Amino acid sequence: MRNENNAELQRDVQNAIKWEPLLNAAEIGVTAKDGVVSLTGVVDSYAKKMEAENAAKKVIGVKALVEKIDVIIPNAWTKTDEEIAIQILSALKSNWRVPNEKITVKVEEGWVTLEGELPWNSQKEAAKDAVSYLVGVKGVINNIKIISEVKNAIEQKDVEEAINRSWSVDTHDIKVQVSGTTVTLTGIVNSWYQKEEAGRIAWNTPGIWHVKNEIEIDYDRIFANI
Repeated sequence: MRNENNAELQRDVQNAIKWEPLLNAAEIGVTAKDGVVSLTGVVDSYAKKMEAENAAKKVIGVKALVEKIDVIIPNAWTKTDEEIAIQILSALKSNWRVPNEKITVKVEEGWVTLEGELPWNSQKEAAKDAVSYLVGVKGVINNIKIISEVKNAIEQKDVEEAINRSWSVDTHDIKVQVSGTTVTLTGIVNSWYQKEEAGRIAWNTPGIWHVKNEIEIDYDRIFANI
């Protein structure tokens, strides 16, 4: 039965990756064992690597992801670090969600490091997204820190109510703990997507500097009562 489950999960992840338009031509190998999915292969852009990872995370049954996808830029798309840096500065400046003046950029052999301080995690993620799809980028290290400008005390009930409002998250077994500017999430959900969504909602709470997402994934609960 376990081998059958592994084979089924492998097929589900393969199909999820193939379903992404950006990945139609990408060569991604998938293996699965007891909920641990490994992705291997070679793609021609960092964007494809991210899309493969995100597609796999959304599949029910994926408890952990081992990603070993290499990015090899075709010669026709190769750019110097200076050219990539110019692209990045332009992309950040044109993105209204990103206070680009608070971000510093380093490019080394196609690898991009973002640093600085921003008040919202959504801005941090927007900065990474703006960079990730640029031609010539091989990888992004997002070292931007969240330093909230809101000085009000964080109320645990505010975080709990925000998560409870989401239709996409089973909140029955999620527990929230607040300590200073840090929120810790624990409990059990049915999918990786629900875990990340709960974390994203927690990050949106005014005053948050850190989110520790310790929620566990137990997709077997879905089938327990069938």
